[in-house]
Amino acid sequence: MRFLFVSSDKFPPFRVDVAVLFGRKLAERGHRIDWILQSDDPLDRGIRVRWSGGDVRVGPTDNRPTPVCKVLRRIYDIINDLNMFVMMKRRRYDFILIRDKFISALTGLLAAKLFNVPCVYWLSYPFPEDLLYQAEEGLARHPGQFRLRGHILKFLLYHIILPQADHIFVQTEHMQNDIARHGISMEKMTPVPMGVPIREIPFFGYPAAPRDREKIVLYLGTLIRGRKLEFLIRVFEKVLKEEKNARLYLVGGGDDDSDEKRLRDAACRLGIGTSVVVTGFLPQQDAWNFVRHADVCVSPIYPAPVLSCSSPTKLIEYMAMGKAVVANDIPEQRRAIEESGGGICVAWDEKAFAGAILRLIRHPETAREMGSRGRAYVAEKKNYDRIADAVEDRLLTVCNDRGDKKTWPFNPEKNSV
Repeated sequence: MRFLFVSSDKFPPFRVDVAVLFGRKLAERGHRIDWILQSDDPLDRGIRVRWSGGDVRVGPTDNRPTPVCKVLRRIYDIINDLNMFVMMKRRRYDFILIRDKFISALTGLLAAKLFNVPCVYWLSYPFPEDLLYQAEEGLARHPGQFRLRGHILKFLLYHIILPQADHIFVQTEHMQNDIARHGISMEKMTPVPMGVPIREIPFFGYPAAPRDREKIVLYLGTLIRGRKLEFLIRVFEKVLKEEKNARLYLVGGGDDDSDEKRLRDAACRLGIGTSVVVTGFLPQQDAWNFVRHADVCVSPIYPAPVLSCSSPTKLIEYMAMGKAVVANDIPEQRRAIEESGGGICVAWDEKAFAGAILRLIRHPETAREMGSRGRAYVAEKKNYDRIADAVEDRLLTVCNDRGDKKTWPFNPEKNSV
């Protein structure tokens, strides 16, 4: 296959479901992928570079944090995306793939019709619903602006982009069901949950004998306000009452320093400030080194509708590193834990969450067994080699049978991801 990938990801892409799944796994199979991306670093004018065996049109960007520069950054991105017409005129692509774009998805649909190729859309997150959620929950700095953008993008997505796309990739089965309620055919969508490049993930597991040291509870991920991680601080207060030698590590950062300060202040108000460590953003290898020493890894995802359809990478990474997990029961987490036996799944409830953490701290052999089962599960089910098989098969189907939108051949053993 040869196709054009237009994505909201910046160049060079770092998300594993772009950089690994497409930039490596599909490219290694001989598929030629050309890209249209905006630069992550400041860039005055667009450039053309080679990456992962394909050509990339890298668009200019201005990262200064002023309102004018933010608007200019969006305008530069839209203008750069218009290169799709030039690239599709010069080369014959089997299809165009658009990921998490809205305005440029409209031009992508037009280009696909003009050059008579299928248009595939990849939606990794319910962005319109998230804008509306932030406006309603008081999480947006400009709620009126968020609300207006949310309604506009929601209209574009469900009334134009998804109905006109030849096929749609979504993040989870839960998201697939949510989208189907807007009149989009289930058969037109393929869920692709997050995975990991298993060969690159170190297996830490647990030592043969329990270590006589502090018991480490670890959270790895974003600390933004909308995740409501004060819940985890309150959970840990309950853990400390039973396990005095425990410490909570929050490995990650927020949108700004205020997110980290908010969580430190919450810990201090409960009198546990010295037992809670907030690291801020760290390079991946440094963050993983904290996971190495963890006794329990946690994945609390606030059960808001926009988050319930997510596929948390942290849960899969914990399992891949051989760590027992405590998570709450949003659909994708519940499914992974039930299928793997790699952790404990509880409700979004402080007492239940604390009890599960204490159980694993007090029973290290149970944690060790769960960690081993989690690693085996990820290697079999969540490995990007396997996920690439399913995505490749679906894309080949789009290429070979564009007109048949009702009877997509689907082998659960081979294609279910």
